[in-house]
Amino acid sequence: MALRRLIFGTAAGIDGVGPLQETLKWNQPSYLTSETKSGSTIRLDRMGATEQYALYFHCQTDLVATFRELYPTELSFEGNRSIVLHVDDPVPEQALSHCVGLALTYHLRKRRPSTRSSQAE
Repeated sequence: MALRRLIFGTAAGIDGVGPLQETLKWNQPSYLTSETKSGSTIRLDRMGATEQYALYFHCQTDLVATFRELYPTELSFEGNRSIVLHVDDPVPEQALSHCVGLALTYHLRKRRPSTRSSQAE
């Protein structure tokens, strides 16, 4: 429930994301930006019979690679698809909120033209 609140809270604070659709995909709670199509789906689930759980992201995006670059020591990852957490550890809310925000705006960033200046510095 804490991750659900974090996802909805993060979405509410970002212009352009709009309301989230909460549904089940592969029998996992899933969060989609169906109205605005601004982001990539986020799913939540326990990892097998372990004391771990994860936030899953579309594996054909660069999201987890980006998260790994931003939070190499603060977060744990599985391949290119998830952020892995342990039930006994505190939830790293700041890092997760940032990652969730990046996922919820993934398509917005891909649609925007480059904002780099063409002038030499």
